[in-house]
Amino acid sequence: MRTSRRYFLKAASAAPALGLRQPASRTRIAAVRDSSFDPWVEIDAARLRHNVAEIARRSSRPILAVIKNNGYGSGVANVARVLDPLPAVAGFAVVKLHEAMTLRDAGISKPILSMGPFDARELPDLASRRIMPMVYTPIGDELDRVSARLRRPIAVHVCVDTGIGRVGVPYRKAAPLIRDLAGRQSVQIAGTMMTFTEDPDFDPEQLRRFESLTADLQAAGVKLGRRHTVSSFGLFQHPEAFLDMVRPGMALYGIYSEQQFRKTPVMDLQPAISLKARVAYVKQLEPGDSAGYERAYRTDRPVWLATLPVGHADGLPRSAAKGGRVRIGDAMYPIVASVSASHSIVEIGPEARVATGDVATIFDARDGSRPEDLAASCNSSVYDLTMHLHADLPRRVI
Repeated sequence: MRTSRRYFLKAASAAPALGLRQPASRTRIAAVRDSSFDPWVEIDAARLRHNVAEIARRSSRPILAVIKNNGYGSGVANVARVLDPLPAVAGFAVVKLHEAMTLRDAGISKPILSMGPFDARELPDLASRRIMPMVYTPIGDELDRVSARLRRPIAVHVCVDTGIGRVGVPYRKAAPLIRDLAGRQSVQIAGTMMTFTEDPDFDPEQLRRFESLTADLQAAGVKLGRRHTVSSFGLFQHPEAFLDMVRPGMALYGIYSEQQFRKTPVMDLQPAISLKARVAYVKQLEPGDSAGYERAYRTDRPVWLATLPVGHADGLPRSAAKGGRVRIGDAMYPIVASVSASHSIVEIGPEARVATGDVATIFDARDGSRPEDLAASCNSSVYDLTMHLHADLPRRVI
């Protein structure tokens, strides 16, 4: 008789099909909810507002708030609800179409730019919900048809490729497309945009191309809407390119996209996103004991370890076990062994200074445990830390 684990699992899954009756439950099953030990994300609304004020002070321009990729891990609707009332925020930009729809469903009323690709069949839904598509192909006829159906012009932003080679109409071919769109009663060009390569030697040439193109068009009477080129990187590096509007992403969340920016007085950014969990287990290892897959951590002395219920499936990089540290109480402890899908292990030291249930902060706004600190300590990226946070993690706006 087969008695393997796989056999029993297969037999159990087939039970309903075989007509085997399950015993009726006499108790009501409680609604499923998150465990109090599950990791969670905190979004600090006051710090979000502070960062917007810093960006506005730096740029003196309207802000197109980029909240793509689930609001850089914060939750796209969470961030938008905090920023929507702020006069400095002119609108929002996302990449995924479903995020744009989510914002409208959440009651966000300000302009929304969808910077991702879309099919012409999806254009009526975008336009009916006043979501502006980013365009860079000859789409005028489709815009005509949708405009006629809605009986109003369709607002768009035109993307020009000045050298990043990703998307956008090539700058050499942009003028005819923009003239065609601007000449249609069905179209309102609400913005014209480009993206820097962030190569210090090439960025000036990109800006020259963009300004030459837009200046010629404006001289011919073409209305381009707000011209915008600057991301969070550009807020530090390219004040000459602020133009009519700025387009920050990571800076909104109070995180410096490059370590060198943290050392400048340009903006005082305060991290508005934190990742936390509670210590699930504390144990002492004896000399010769090990922890982690392949015995990645071995000790030659008595030592206390704490297990945290947060792993790479939640967004903590595997590399965090190679230099990363977390805060428990007021002390920082190294992540050791290996980061598995749902767990990580922290070395506490010769004494049991933490207890099951203590809050462990993977990153927050305090010096030493900021996202930039964790990323630098384990050769990771702040983008990996935030954008890879699992969408299922509970998010709490504080």
